[in-house]
Amino acid sequence: MIERIVDVERMEHAVALFGNFDENIKILEKEYGVTILCRGTEVKISGDEEQVDKARRAVEGLLSVLEKGEVLTDQNVRYVITMVAEGTEEKLASLAGDCICITAKGKPLRPKTLGQKRYVDAIQNNTIVLGIGPAGTGKTYLAVAMAVRAFRKGDINRIILTRPAVEAGEKLGFLPGDLQNKVDPYLRPLYDALFDMLGPDNYQKYLERGNIEVAPLAYMRGRTLDDSFIILDEAQNTTPEQMKMFLTRLGFNSKAVITGDITQIDLPDERKSGLVEASRVLKRVEDIGIVYFSEKDVVRHRLVQEIIKAYEKYYEDGKRRK
Repeated sequence: MIERIVDVERMEHAVALFGNFDENIKILEKEYGVTILCRGTEVKISGDEEQVDKARRAVEGLLSVLEKGEVLTDQNVRYVITMVAEGTEEKLASLAGDCICITAKGKPLRPKTLGQKRYVDAIQNNTIVLGIGPAGTGKTYLAVAMAVRAFRKGDINRIILTRPAVEAGEKLGFLPGDLQNKVDPYLRPLYDALFDMLGPDNYQKYLERGNIEVAPLAYMRGRTLDDSFIILDEAQNTTPEQMKMFLTRLGFNSKAVITGDITQIDLPDERKSGLVEASRVLKRVEDIGIVYFSEKDVVRHRLVQEIIKAYEKYYEDGKRRK
C-alpha cells in the first residue's frame, strides 16, 4: 500500500471536490478501491499503487473542472473517470475558456465533454453542422445556445427552429387548435432551451417581433432564409427529399445546425433517413462539419449512458447471431 498527496490551492475547491456527504469521493473510492482523505488543503490517497495513480489523476482532473468554474456533479465525476481510463484526462483543460452564453438565470454555459467541445467549435467554424448522437448529449441545447450567442452579438437577426412533426409525416390536422397549438408538443424541447437562454418574457418579445420563428419542417419549403441561425431538430425523421429541401433553404449570412439520433428513426415503411443520407453525401463538402457523439457525452442521469450501452450491445449481438 502506498500514499499520494494532492495539494489543493483553495479550501473551497477541496470542499467542492468531496461534495455533500463526500458523495464525489465515494464514487472515486468505489471505482478505484482506494481511501481518500482530506487534511486542510491536502488530499491523501492510499491503496494499491496502480489504483492510487488513477485516483490521483481523477482528483487532479476534477480540480481542473472546479478551477474553470464548474460545479461537480455525478455526471462529470464519472466522465473524468472515463477519461482517466482512456488516458486522456489532460484534455480536460481544453474545456476551459469563454462560456457559450449566459442563461436567463445568470448561469454560464460551457461544453461539459470533449464531444460537446468539438460540436461547439464546429458550429463556430462551419456554415452547416450535423450533430449526430444519442439522447442526452446536448445536441439541441448547445445548438440553441450558439444561436442565442450569435443573435446577441448581432451576427444574425433571426433564430429559426424547426423539426419534422409526428414521425416526419407532419399530419397535424387531428390535433386541436391553430397551427401553433398543433406543433407546440413536438417543438417543446426547442422552447425549453430558448426559455432557459432568454427567459419567457424575452422569448415572447422576440417571437412577436419575428426574431424567433418556430415552425414544422413542411413550412420551410419555398423560402430563402437570410441572416438566420436555423436549427433542424430530430432530423433522423426527415426523408432524403425533406433534408435536401431544408439544406437548400440556406441564404446569405446564415448558419444551419442539424441534430438527430440515427438509432431512433421513426419513419414508416423502412424509408431511408435524410440525416443518414446527408451524413454520407456531405462528409467531404467544405464548410460543412459533421460531429458524432457517443454515450460518453451524455449529460443526463448516469443510467442513460448505461441504457445506451446496453442497447448497443444488444443490437451488436443480434447482428452477430444473424
